Amino acid sequence: MPLFDVYPLYDVTPAKADGVWVYDDQGNQYLDLYGGHAVISIGHAHPTYVSKVSQQLARLGFYSNSIQNPLQVSLADKLGTLSGYGDYQLFLCNSGAEANENALKIASFHTGKKKVIAFKNGFHGRTSAAVAVTDNPKIIAPINAQQEVVLVELGDIDAVEAAFVSGDVCAVIIEGIQGIGGLDEASGEFYRHLYALCQQYEALYIADEIQCGYGRTGDFFAFQKHGITPDVISMAKGMGNGFPIGGILIHPRIEPSYGLLGTTFGGNHLACAAALAVLEVMETENLMQNVKDISAYFSEKAKTIAEIKKLKGRGLMLGLEFDFPIATLRKELIYKHRIFTGSAKNPNMLRILPPLNLKRAHVDMFFEALKTALEK
Repeated sequence: MPLFDVYPLYDVTPAKADGVWVYDDQGNQYLDLYGGHAVISIGHAHPTYVSKVSQQLARLGFYSNSIQNPLQVSLADKLGTLSGYGDYQLFLCNSGAEANENALKIASFHTGKKKVIAFKNGFHGRTSAAVAVTDNPKIIAPINAQQEVVLVELGDIDAVEAAFVSGDVCAVIIEGIQGIGGLDEASGEFYRHLYALCQQYEALYIADEIQCGYGRTGDFFAFQKHGITPDVISMAKGMGNGFPIGGILIHPRIEPSYGLLGTTFGGNHLACAAALAVLEVMETENLMQNVKDISAYFSEKAKTIAEIKKLKGRGLMLGLEFDFPIATLRKELIYKHRIFTGSAKNPNMLRILPPLNLKRAHVDMFFEALKTALEK
């Protein structure tokens, strides 16, 4: 049986990985500066992670949400402490798309309304409502297009207010920093005004932190820089270091009821063990401070490359913008220099999304390879 051919693939077959390194089936070593779409947060095969997940698998891998699961309680407590949102409520699911799907559903339930304001170049997932609020018509099927969505330019507060005035808005959904869209971020004033409009028009502010959250910017969440208090915060990617897990943090004023949300696999024992291991390592290894330190070093190194026209993003969620398409450069970095990087909707942007335990020596290795590749 053939696989359903929807992914253009690079000719690399990873066989094992360790820390920031990936090894293919031929024994070649690659520096991972992409982390599988920002998923690898504490490094591949981290010993704490491997131990915690293995021990849990030997005890109990899965049971449904119809029974007590103390690991969920431990995860909620630890997450609340490290993020600073201990008074919020946690709902666990399996992916970023599911997290946003549930966030949008909560907003509609809570407000009794259905229209959503989202932003151009935004990406929120591929499920029904999540893909409808994503700015990519190619992946929105006719069945998804029934959702009522207003797409506006990031930073255009007048367009946002006009959309609110038209009525029936249940939520605004916005990435703290846009990911695939090109690492764009509006001003703090814009986010604060956006939040105020949500309060004025009784809509929920959904902070999509699926890629930009979980320590990737050096703060636990990217939006924290702007001093706002979202109603719902969606998370995934780095949350499980490769184990499928997602979740939403829900403001305490939003009341739950039995059956309002549900999931079979969300918050299972293995997923919680993986997520707890991630938080433990983030805390004990002070990874958010490392993100800030390495980001500053990366920025200084970037200034030495004349071909880099702009460095976008924050922390270890970075985009190098050139004045030419980077597809060939990215291939050369993979096949000749054995370094994984990412692309974006902007064809001139090389994305950097490494594990949060990246070191200066790894940054040096990347820039040496980049200089060599650009000399050609």
